[in-house]
Amino acid sequence: MEKSLTAKITWRIIPFVMVLYTIAYIDRSAVGFAQLHMGTDIGIDAAAYGFGAGLFFLGYFLFEVPSNWILPKVGPRKWFARILITWGIITAAMAFATGPTSFYVLRFLLGVAEAGFYPGILYYITLWFPQRNRTRATGSFVMAAPLAFLIMSPLAGWLLGVNGFGLVGWQWLFIVVGVVAVLLAIPTLLFLKDSPREAHWITEEEATWIDTELAKDKARFGLVDHANPFKALLNKQVLIFALLFFPSTVGVYGLSYWLPQVIKKFGNSDVATGWLTAIPYVFAIIGIYITSRWASRFRENWIPLASIFLVSAIGVGLSALFPTPVGQLACLSLAAFGLYSIAGVFWALPTRFVVGATAAVGIAAINSFGNLGGFVGPYVVGLVVQSTGSTNNGMLFLAGVLLLGAAGTLVVQRVLTKNRPAEVEQDDTLLV
Repeated sequence: MEKSLTAKITWRIIPFVMVLYTIAYIDRSAVGFAQLHMGTDIGIDAAAYGFGAGLFFLGYFLFEVPSNWILPKVGPRKWFARILITWGIITAAMAFATGPTSFYVLRFLLGVAEAGFYPGILYYITLWFPQRNRTRATGSFVMAAPLAFLIMSPLAGWLLGVNGFGLVGWQWLFIVVGVVAVLLAIPTLLFLKDSPREAHWITEEEATWIDTELAKDKARFGLVDHANPFKALLNKQVLIFALLFFPSTVGVYGLSYWLPQVIKKFGNSDVATGWLTAIPYVFAIIGIYITSRWASRFRENWIPLASIFLVSAIGVGLSALFPTPVGQLACLSLAAFGLYSIAGVFWALPTRFVVGATAAVGIAAINSFGNLGGFVGPYVVGLVVQSTGSTNNGMLFLAGVLLLGAAGTLVVQRVLTKNRPAEVEQDDTLLV
């Protein structure tokens, strides 16, 4: 029953939440393409762009934990719909930014609006899948991030050439992706179910099996469900995982927000830049598929996570050293292969330590602090580009941060596993 039930749940909920997160990623990242012309039109230089792009994550950081505290009380279905509507409206409003100040305000508000969505989905997955099945489920879900760029890159390249009704291409880009987010709130309210017991396609026997397996996970791994979920903010494991997640977001957003500018320097048109920018994200999807299945063969994901951090660092670093566009694009594809694989492998680890409402707040806290890297990455790369006139040095900075992530993974493994009781020891050996 486990195999057939897992497959049924996966096909019923994962594709839908993938669509939602694809739109979320398109909305937050469309600014990378818009900047190709928006900067000139309203006076935003490289440093201002990097700062504004990163402000999204400050809003996200401040409001993510409160958002995920509310989520279990309201229910995922209604809360996800609220998030979709508010971030869609704010994204569309980006079309009417008139300078750095309005750009900064709208980027910050977009982070506030979207806060809680990604960790909310991760928490939602914990309601449906036992621990042993979460790596593949999460790996499938996080495919939405590179899929978003795969869709957005050629679409954005085309929209940048659209003019009409007094608006130019980058303005139409923001309006189109914002309206799509608002419209997706309708099927979210109609079709998403808050829990297995509310789903008409789950039998009583299947719902009972899910409840039983989740209870077994809680007992086996000593999972914490505090009466006050905000105690998760002081939980040692939560704080450690937040630090470990930080390098990955520095790398992911530092690369994604600057990739169109890197490829534009190859001397391409907007349309060609859009298509070429899509290539690394094809490799990102392949990477997520391969690594999530490879990592599921391990008892825990420590060694796979450290390895993927290392591959990402090598790809980003080499992209700064190759002199030809073909060589740079190949290295950037390797970087994307690794960078977008990190999340699916990473998130199976912290959900071993917290459950229930504590999980919602704990996951949000980890993601919230970790996503400050989404501010640091684009902003520091922007400062480097502004001061040196080259994106290559910015890529070397990202490579160094990712190397720290690889080393940090092995340190965290030692810290969190050294005092485990023998009966729950889950070392990094391959499952037979």
